[in-house]
Amino acid sequence: MASFAPSPSSNGISGNSNTHYGPALIVLTSLFFMWGFITCLNDILIPHLKTIFDLSYTQVMFVQFTFFTAYAIVSLPSGMLVEKIGYKSGIIVGLLTAAVGTALFYPAAGFRSFEVFLLALFVLASGITLLQVAANPYVAVLGSSETASSRLNLSQAFNSLGTTVAPVFGSILILSMVVKGADELAKLSPSEQEAYKLAEASAVQNPYLLLTAMLVAIAVIIAMFKLPKIETATSTSGAVAGSLEDQHTSAWGYRHLVLGAVAIFVYVGGEVSIGSFLVNYFKELLNMPEAEAGTYVSLYWGGAMIGRFFGSITLSGMTDQKKKKLYVAAVFVLALVLALYITKEYQNLVAFSLDGFGKTLMFIALVALNFLAFNMGNRKPGRTLAILAFCAALLVIISMLTNGMVAMWSILAVGLFNSIMFPTIFTLAIDGLGRHTGQGSGILCTAIVGGAIIPVIQGMFADSIGIHHAFILPVLCYGYIAFYGMKGHIIHRAR
Repeated sequence: MASFAPSPSSNGISGNSNTHYGPALIVLTSLFFMWGFITCLNDILIPHLKTIFDLSYTQVMFVQFTFFTAYAIVSLPSGMLVEKIGYKSGIIVGLLTAAVGTALFYPAAGFRSFEVFLLALFVLASGITLLQVAANPYVAVLGSSETASSRLNLSQAFNSLGTTVAPVFGSILILSMVVKGADELAKLSPSEQEAYKLAEASAVQNPYLLLTAMLVAIAVIIAMFKLPKIETATSTSGAVAGSLEDQHTSAWGYRHLVLGAVAIFVYVGGEVSIGSFLVNYFKELLNMPEAEAGTYVSLYWGGAMIGRFFGSITLSGMTDQKKKKLYVAAVFVLALVLALYITKEYQNLVAFSLDGFGKTLMFIALVALNFLAFNMGNRKPGRTLAILAFCAALLVIISMLTNGMVAMWSILAVGLFNSIMFPTIFTLAIDGLGRHTGQGSGILCTAIVGGAIIPVIQGMFADSIGIHHAFILPVLCYGYIAFYGMKGHIIHRAR
């Protein structure tokens, strides 16, 4: 892969080229975990709000529309802000802004106002947008340019750890609350209605107040932590980078960046659309209780975590085969533990029973297929991206054409193949931008608005043709991503 960021000695990081960036990377990775956790809680919030406010699929998808619209509005101003105040200060401001957003959930639940919920989501997403604009390029330049994709994949794996934990957390604290309709509430006495409303509000208030405290605490830690100072990115290789930088006066002039922005748009839109509908999809498909369906959402996002660990290993250029095999084995063990916990088949182990591991074995077989796909990519990011996108599209089609457990497991497996799409598209799209890297990062983060638009369109499809066949939209998204992996990311260099 052509390098998009400079080597440590010329990557815009102040200080000695031999600097060890491990501690800084660990601190930044905690941010990836937090915004993954918060973003994925929307998948649990959606069915809860749908029931409380008696919304249609189209109406409730305004949760995602509001959240991801913030990326379109805030990304470019965030890029300019980061240039003025620096990456570290930008991260701190982003954390505190997100904390204000989570705190607003308290009055939103107390007043039972869908509009205040949407306001809280917009403020929260604005803070997360600023975090992404600052943290993604920061991680990319913290080390060798050759391993930038692997490094970003590793950080994104912890982002997926957050998305894996969030549905379990939300299902226990939010979806376990049995929501009563207006008719049921009318049958209760005034005192019972008041007690119920307080309990319903606290189901949302307490978790988000806890998140507020965590965001503020991380902001304080980062303020006290000495992070390497990075400056405007410069090019690695004078001849190649120079021709690229001189070719255009703006990042918009780079074809592979513009096509990459479209790829980010459809990737986020497709991924969020699937995650947003899973609880209701499983409820309709298998008559599964919402709280149980919410825990299975963890396998969708957990699959992304597993795949990102595979991506970090296979794209890193690791030469120690013994160590590589050990890491791969550890990822398979992690997948096994995750599947046993979510399916509750670990109970059979406790009972010393060898029966009833079908769901876990199904997930492990899909994990093995995912690992095979990574190896077929042969350490080439573009090729790997195309293969995974093709597999994701095929799995969604299978889910649309089947019912029962086959439909459920095929749609859950899409998470495995989503895994490295965002960081790989991101690194391919800003490859060779040199001094335009900051602007390019802002453009790509703006494209995350796909998570606002595509779920609403899919909601319209679900209301008109049914939730089962509404998944045709993500299929089209993955088709475009496969094109970008094969052809769209290729840089047209000046002669």
